[in-house]
This record gives sequence, C-alpha cells and structure tokens, in this order.
Amino acid sequence: MDGRIFKVRRDTVINPRTGHPHDMYVLEQSDWVNVIPLTDDDQVVMIEQWRHGTRTVELETPGGLMDEGEGIEAAARRELLEETGYAPAKVERLGTVFPNPAIQHNRQHYVLATGCRKVAEMQLDHAEDIIVRLVPLRDVAGLIRTGKIMHGIVIGGFYWLDMYRRG
Repeated sequence: MDGRIFKVRRDTVINPRTGHPHDMYVLEQSDWVNVIPLTDDDQVVMIEQWRHGTRTVELETPGGLMDEGEGIEAAARRELLEETGYAPAKVERLGTVFPNPAIQHNRQHYVLATGCRKVAEMQLDHAEDIIVRLVPLRDVAGLIRTGKIMHGIVIGGFYWLDMYRRG
C-alpha cells in the first residue's frame, strides 16, 4: 500500500522459537528531521498544527520528511523556513533515533538551530495548517509536564537539547 508519505511492506518471517511463518508489516518512509529552533533570546520557534491521527492541535517544533539525497542540516533549514519563515544563523546535529523500530525502518534526526530570525513568509504544503508561536525555552518543561506538549518526537528533541546543554 502506498500512503503518499509511507509504504506498507509485508514480510513473511520464520519465528525462531516456533519455526512457524507469520506476516510482519513495516512502514517504509524517508528519514525525518526535527528542529529545535531558538532565537537569540532563548525563545523556541514552535508551531501549532492539527494532527488527524489524534484529532488534536499539537504544540510542536518544526520538522518533516527529508527529501531523497538531502542532508540533515539542509533538511532542517528547509523545514524550518517552510513551516515558520524563520532561518537560523547556525545548525548543529543533536542526535538520531529510530522513531518506532517495531514497525518503521526510518531514522529521526534532531537538529539545534540557533540565532533564528524571521526572514520570509511560510511556504506550507497543501495539507498543512500551521500557526507559529514563540515559547520561552524555560517554559517548555512545564508545558511537557502539564500535557500542553504531547508529541513524543518533540519531547525527544528537548531531551537531546538538554543533554547537549549539560555537555
């Protein structure tokens, strides 16, 4: 099945314990990039976006699918500019994870973007409906604790940022 941003692959595998075959399903998709964008005064450039799966508006950091052959830093700059109109002075890789290795084969890359400034208007995809919000970085932990930020990938990005800042 081709779902525009992913394909479903069915593998028939042999259970090593029982020796019996069974079907396993994998979502094949491009790697993703998620950006933690900070202004010079430690405001996080965040977005509010409707998420159909949960039927909720989520407070998130910008990110998305990487284009074929696109580098991590280039994808981070592109997604940040498209979704917010902000551009960074500097980008640095924070880390990489498997979002859900049980059913997905892609990687999730985290990037810190600093010195972010508004330089353009948003360039949204046909299905995106985004509002940009500047959120003080010092408020993020409380927003996670109180459930105002619920997106696991976004929370993972702030974890990577915390590890980076601790050295």
